[in-house]
Amino acid sequence: MTLRADPADAPPAPTRVRRFSRAERWVHRTTALLMGVCVLTAAFLYVPELARLVGRRELVVRVHEWAGLALPVPVLAGLASRAFRADLGYLNRFGPHDRRWLRAALRRDKRAESRPAGKFNAGQKVYAAWIAGATLVMLGTGLLMWFTHLTPIMWRTSATFVHDWLALTIGIVLAGHIGMALGDPEARRGMRTGSVSPDWADREHPLWRR
Repeated sequence: MTLRADPADAPPAPTRVRRFSRAERWVHRTTALLMGVCVLTAAFLYVPELARLVGRRELVVRVHEWAGLALPVPVLAGLASRAFRADLGYLNRFGPHDRRWLRAALRRDKRAESRPAGKFNAGQKVYAAWIAGATLVMLGTGLLMWFTHLTPIMWRTSATFVHDWLALTIGIVLAGHIGMALGDPEARRGMRTGSVSPDWADREHPLWRR
């Protein structure tokens, strides 16, 4: 005689899915804060109308410099977390499904079946790689501008040009990043609390939990 399991004895389906650890959320928040300070102080340094509101340009310059110098620190500290290192590995891997996601994005095809994604979709991977590279370039050019006596004037002039225009590009990209986050409350909840709903996970990242 075969006994069938009573459905009432089955474990309940999870109401939330763990997405980010506390360390990962700390890294994201601290990096976002430092990046925000860099962008805000840059705006007060380069927009005349904003510069007149503050007046203390030397103080703004110092805050901008130290915030930029501290920008890589949260990520470096986060390497102590196994979950953070694992997610860096996911972000660094680009598979066939990611190319399919990008093709669908370029065609503005928003069907879920056209945009397969693991824990991170292709757009998030491209953004993470770009912002990491841009941050390193900003740090390098910023140091050349800070320690003016260490390099020839041509280097400093070139560094200033790259720093200024890349800063504008970063501002635009960050605005897009924030705009997409505002359009996805569940993604924001995942970054804020560390967990997301199973329905959202299966819909937006169908390959994640397979």
